[in-house]
Amino acid sequence: MATITRGKVLRELSSRGRGTCPLCERTRIKLLYDYDISGVVKKVCKNCRPKKL
Repeated sequence: MATITRGKVLRELSSRGRGTCPLCERTRIKLLYDYDISGVVKKVCKNCRPKKL
């Protein structure tokens, strides 16, 4: 796991980087990845992040 997805950086985020994913609607999950949803960039969980080919 990359350094920016654990440890000190997460402690500085509100709610330690956790919340409800806007795509899969899981609760209390880390929201770390930017995703464009109808022109608005929101944070989504690891399972919903855009896959790089």
